[in-house]
Amino acid sequence: MLTPAFELSQDPDFLTVAIRVPYARASEFDVYFEGADFKFYAKPYFLRRVRARGGAGALTLPGRVVENGSEQGSYDAEKGIFTIRLPKETPGQYFEGLTMLTALLAPRKPRTAKPLVEEIGALAEVVEDDDGEFDWEIEQTPYEEVPEGTLNPQCCYGFGNSRAGVVLRLQDELSDVIDIKDPDFTPAAERRQKRLAAELAKFDPDHYLADLFEDEAVKQILKYNPWWNDPYSEMMTCLGKSQEPESHGALVSFSEEEKYQLRKFVNKSFLLDKRARRQVCYGLIDILLAYCYETRVTEGEKNVESSWNIRKLSATLCWFETWNDVREILVSFGRRVLCYPLYRHFKLVTKAYRDVIKILQLGKSAVLKCLLDIHKILQENDPAYILNDLYISDYCVWIQKAKSKKLTALAEALKEVSLTKAQLGLELEELEAAALLVQEEEAAGNAASSPSPQQTPCCSPEPRDPEGSGSSDTEDPASEQEGLAERQAVPGASLRGPFLAENDALLPDGGVGQKSAMGQGVLLASSQEPAGRRPLIEELGDHLRTALQISPLEGAAGQSHGETQDREEQAVPRD
Repeated sequence: MLTPAFELSQDPDFLTVAIRVPYARASEFDVYFEGADFKFYAKPYFLRRVRARGGAGALTLPGRVVENGSEQGSYDAEKGIFTIRLPKETPGQYFEGLTMLTALLAPRKPRTAKPLVEEIGALAEVVEDDDGEFDWEIEQTPYEEVPEGTLNPQCCYGFGNSRAGVVLRLQDELSDVIDIKDPDFTPAAERRQKRLAAELAKFDPDHYLADLFEDEAVKQILKYNPWWNDPYSEMMTCLGKSQEPESHGALVSFSEEEKYQLRKFVNKSFLLDKRARRQVCYGLIDILLAYCYETRVTEGEKNVESSWNIRKLSATLCWFETWNDVREILVSFGRRVLCYPLYRHFKLVTKAYRDVIKILQLGKSAVLKCLLDIHKILQENDPAYILNDLYISDYCVWIQKAKSKKLTALAEALKEVSLTKAQLGLELEELEAAALLVQEEEAAGNAASSPSPQQTPCCSPEPRDPEGSGSSDTEDPASEQEGLAERQAVPGASLRGPFLAENDALLPDGGVGQKSAMGQGVLLASSQEPAGRRPLIEELGDHLRTALQISPLEGAAGQSHGETQDREEQAVPRD
């Protein structure tokens, strides 16, 4: 039997079930509904949930319906769609979770107080068949698990920190996907230390300053309108009209491809303690931040770098990081944005932060839509799809059963946290101040060394007396002006020139903690201007001192030459 594609919608009095059954016999179908149970059969399609212990049960509706004679049904032969309208037991009641198809197909929990342990993925018992013959002597080589006690309990990872030993047997596949090496033997505290050291070593001040001062591309990215903005604006409009907040879930719709993804997931029940639930919620924020950045910089058009961006910016996916509070997540995301991707601007960090708040406020449907998009991106990238098995697939199933108030609480927690550049630990403010000082002093030096119209000498055909001018240490004015023109023709040259030299000298490869020395070095470099860029008054002073050194010799020679000339003039008789 095939599970057909279906979707649910509602109005105040009716729940509508639209079931797509192409090539089915419209004359042979059966519909059953009672309370929260619903079944539909039209060969070869059968819409029902799978019972926990095998067999088929009724589809679990998100609310109770009743048979009172007002139910309706229709069939569109061209589209192959059955539309069934079921009256609500309580008219006006809002049914939540109509788009959570995986949860609707999930088996109903048995009503018993007895604790149950269920193997994930085993939805049906194996029924023994004594009539058939089966060769049990086939040689099998199952995977040998890591001996108990070898792995540290503090080295777990994955959704809810429920996995261990995965990377150990998939090291070759995951070497290009994650940054953490040997996570099965690296505790969480050590992972964080290694991550922070790797970020400091990767941070490039030149790249950061280039994006800061040449931000035309960043401004264009900030103007992009992602898909969640329109539903969010509509939601805020509804709130302004004092409408029920539960109705906002209908603002986000799913495509046919996304509905197909939901039907493919295997339903799971997650036994999470309080600490694990907190880690799941924090990890969700970290993953959504990376997704919002990726969606904005690509303007919704995914490319070959999309998978890299998401997993690289999320320390949860890249380092198997665990979190203690929301501020740690924002600091980690901000550092990684300024260290790794193509566009490294602090405004992109704050923009992604606000985008995540909007998505969380839109509710489970918006979060699920983001997770489905991430799942698709990673699934199409080999071997990044392994992260789906470790995190994203479980998130897609878990979010459908999560309480809406939990997402609202996460959004409120994000609102209360503010992020500044100083909190990132990269000394961005000192770096920017030094760069601005260099830029201002270079601009002042260029203006001072450029001759004004009043100071420009008139052209004279007579050659300059080399002895009368003396030797000067200043550069040739023509070559100086040519050099200034070349520096002005290169964008950002006035900013990067002296800064690059000091940065290379003071920040060795892999060095940590050199940022303060680097900032001081830039300030010293900016105060020591080359001779070609000294103020005009200093150059005139050098000319004056040179002239004073040469004038005594020239004066003596001039005086003897003058006395001889006077004597010759006196010897000539006058008329």
